[in-house]
Amino acid sequence: MPKVVDPEERAKEIINAAITTLSKGGFGTFSLRNLAKQMGGSMTLITHYFPNREALMEAILASQVQDISDFNEEVQNVADPIERLRLVIEWAIPSDEWSVTLEKARIALVAHRDVDPLIDEFIMRLEPLMRGVYRDHVAELVDEEDLEMTVDLMRSWISGMALSTIEHPEIWTRERQLRVAERFISMLPLHTPVALQPASARNV
Repeated sequence: MPKVVDPEERAKEIINAAITTLSKGGFGTFSLRNLAKQMGGSMTLITHYFPNREALMEAILASQVQDISDFNEEVQNVADPIERLRLVIEWAIPSDEWSVTLEKARIALVAHRDVDPLIDEFIMRLEPLMRGVYRDHVAELVDEEDLEMTVDLMRSWISGMALSTIEHPEIWTRERQLRVAERFISMLPLHTPVALQPASARNV
């Protein structure tokens, strides 16, 4: 009796494999044929779900949008706004194997945004979503006139920390990430000063 394959599960497997392929080889070698090789199957394994690279890129974007939305909804349940802010910053910094893979894939796409309009659109659609998450969870902690500047600070600092983590994982242990993130939070123009919390008190 042939094995029953859940279509949503298989599509997710292909999307995750595509992200992993991007993280390792960049966009220059990213093709449905190479992806099929990586997954140990034929082209029809991919094209049955995604007829071309554009459709697969759109699915990757949709997957990222859903993950961001799911996190944003989940963290809303945390009552303490400072704790929510900490969780948002910790979530945005790559710390495990999969989040590092996602960040490497994003960097690989950024490197080709000027040569492929599809990539530029991908990046331009993700940017306001990320900024929206930061804005949602810092808005009640700062004055209205400081809000956009604070979002800018968060976006630039987190992006820099993410890149540093990719470049030097041996330096940026999770404990060190959290220690520096705590200092960063204390430097934001919040209504109430934040007492520094030791990294040992966080999940490392």
